[in-house]
Parts: sequence; C-alpha cells; structure tokens
Amino acid sequence: MPEHDTSPTPASPTGASAGARGEPTAARWAMAAIFFVNGMIMASYFVRVPSLKVEHGLTEGQLGLLLIVMPVSALLSMQLAGNLTARVGSAWIARVTAVGLSLSMFGIGAADSVVYLVLALVVFGLIDGLLDVSMNAQAVAVERAAKRPIMNSCHAAWSIGAVIGSSFGGLAMRLEWSIAQHYLLAGAFLALVAAVAGRWTLPAGADRAPEQADKGSERVGWRTGWTGRVVLLGAMGATVLLCEGAIGNWSGVFLHEDHGAPLAVASTGYIGFTVLQVAGRLVGDRLHERYGAPALVRWSSAIAILGMALVVFGPSPVPVIAGFTVVGAGVSVLLPVVFSAVGHSGASDSGTHNAAVALSRFTTMTYSGLLMGPAVIGWLAEWIGLTWTLGFLLVLMVGVMLNAGATATANRESEKESPAA
Repeated sequence: MPEHDTSPTPASPTGASAGARGEPTAARWAMAAIFFVNGMIMASYFVRVPSLKVEHGLTEGQLGLLLIVMPVSALLSMQLAGNLTARVGSAWIARVTAVGLSLSMFGIGAADSVVYLVLALVVFGLIDGLLDVSMNAQAVAVERAAKRPIMNSCHAAWSIGAVIGSSFGGLAMRLEWSIAQHYLLAGAFLALVAAVAGRWTLPAGADRAPEQADKGSERVGWRTGWTGRVVLLGAMGATVLLCEGAIGNWSGVFLHEDHGAPLAVASTGYIGFTVLQVAGRLVGDRLHERYGAPALVRWSSAIAILGMALVVFGPSPVPVIAGFTVVGAGVSVLLPVVFSAVGHSGASDSGTHNAAVALSRFTTMTYSGLLMGPAVIGWLAEWIGLTWTLGFLLVLMVGVMLNAGATATANRESEKESPAA
C-alpha cells in the first residue's frame, strides 16, 4: 500500500542556524555519520573486553560485574535525556555527546587500575545514554523535515560502523597494539567525524511537532512519556533486542553443542544473521515508505518467525544456519521502524511535542531488555534447554507481529491503522 505523507514541514530555521543546518538531506547524512560513529565506538569497546580482562587481571565474576557498569550508567542518563532535549534540542546533545563518547575511549584505554576503569566506564555509559536518545530523536526530526523514513539507513550505518569497528579492533590486536594505542587512534578519528557531521544537523525547533516548532522549551516531568503505547512499543523493541542478543551470544553455542557443528562452522550462523540484518536495513526505508510501518512490521516479524522455526526444528547445522540468516532479514527493520513510531506518535500521545521524551522512555525499556537478556536466556537454557528457549523467543516474536498496528503513525496516511490491528 503506497504511502502519501501529508505531514507539514517544520518551521524553517532562522538566524545563524539557517542554511546548511536547515537542509534535511544534509542532516540525513549527518545523522548516518553519527550513528556510524556510535556503532564503531561500541564495537571497539566490546572487541577489547577480553584485553581489558587480561590487562586488569579480572576474574570471570569481576568481568561480569564490570560489564554491567556501562549499560546501567546509560540507563540512568536516559532518564535525563528527554528533559535535556526539550530544553536545548536533540541536535546539540547529539553533536556534543558523539564527540564526547569518542574522546571517552581515551579514559578506558588509559585506566591503570580497576577503580579508574570503573570510573571511565561510568562516564562512557552516561554519555552513551544521552547520545542514544538524542541521535534517534534527531533522526525522527529529519524524517519530519524530509517527509520520508530514514531510520533504517541510520541503523544500517550503525551496523556498518560496528562491523568496521570490530574488524579494526581485530587488526589492532593482531598488530599487538595496547588498548590505549587502539583507542587513541580510533577515538581521535571518530571525534573528528562526529564534529564535522554535527555541523549539518537540524535546529532545535525541529524536535517538536511542526505546529509547536515556534514555541519555547517545555518542562518534562519524570512521569511524562510513560503512556500505554510507549510501553507496548518498548516491549516490542525489548523483544527484538532480546532475540538479537540471543543470536549474538548463543547461536554459536547452539550450533556447536546441540548440532555438533565445528567451531568454525558454528560462527557462520551469526555471520549470516549480521549480513542479512545490514542488507535489510539498507532497503528498509524504501519498504517503510512504500508499505507503511504496520505492514512492514507484520511481514518482517513473520519472516523472523519463519527463520526461528527453522532454527528450532532444523535437524542439522545447514537449516539452522539458514534459519539464523532468515531471522537477520526479518528483524533487520523492526527496531528502526519501532523507534520511528515512538518518535512520531509516542510524543504527542504523552502530551508533549518532543520526540526525545518518548524515546527516552522507550530506550529505557529496550536497554533493560538488552541488559537482562543474557542472564534470562542463560537461566532458561539451563532450565529447559537452549532449543526450547529459542522456541520461547519465537512465541515472543508472534506477539510483535500481532501488535504491528501499534506502529501506525498519524503523519502517514498508509499507517493510519488501529493500534489493535
């Protein structure tokens, strides 16, 4: 069902912020660059976790506790992101935090004790939480201005950045660079990219609905934004991230231990998942524009369910690997589309006209799912087995498919479906 967007264009920027910063096309590429920076930073961090363990002499238990520091810090700062964005705009926060997150890598690399490492990770997490909300809010603002979806391409840029970041990290380890050397080079490069890209973002007024763009900043309370729709979309987003995390952490284990695949073969399940996820996001905006969010979410969820069924019921490694690959295609567009739906509809539903308020609540739920996911999957796998655990995720994806109508947004005629659809 073709889409005919009828949303009005936001008020034109004025003064010094006009010109280049008012161009949606330039802002679109700027946001893709910032998403890329964030993806490369996060991959650079995760790929050096084993090095951090060795360098600081950590036990498995100590490392587990350390890995909680960053996401918990991010969750805390997300609670401030909505109010802060309502005051100063998502563009300014995204610009500053993208540069700041790049530079905060220096602190992790230079930490010479566990105490300093924990402090560096707290700062890293606090900045990442603000960046995560603000860059998605700015992407929603660009969608409003451009009158077309861009969220999938932004998330594709994140995934590409993650692939490049992990590859560069692997190269750094093969060259025997220290963490400090690796992060100094990567951080400096990414800070430069973020600083240049940030010059092309949209002005603060673009964060609010067009009819509210000329009004001043609004005060946001702690309870603002927690609507039934945001909670439902948050649950859907958390489910998608839970599935993505399960495949990232457990696909190799499942193929190796449950299907007897050699370790080299067992890794191909996640590789296939990642490749199709990136490919799906590269075409996701066109599919979103053509068919609308509810239909896209419904069919993409069905593809993911089909892939998960292949994983659960596959008798040998080949169909299981194919299943993981199909799941990658299915889930590729889900999180970006849900992010977009929250930004466009969740804000007005909650009585505020700032997308970041709803997005901060949404990301709190999705980050919580990401944080608790590995423990939940591990506990379920020990209790009922990994096969049945993956089957449970299949059931959760059915719930996402059945609630696809919740992603309908008022600014696109093709998406004017009942949330109960």
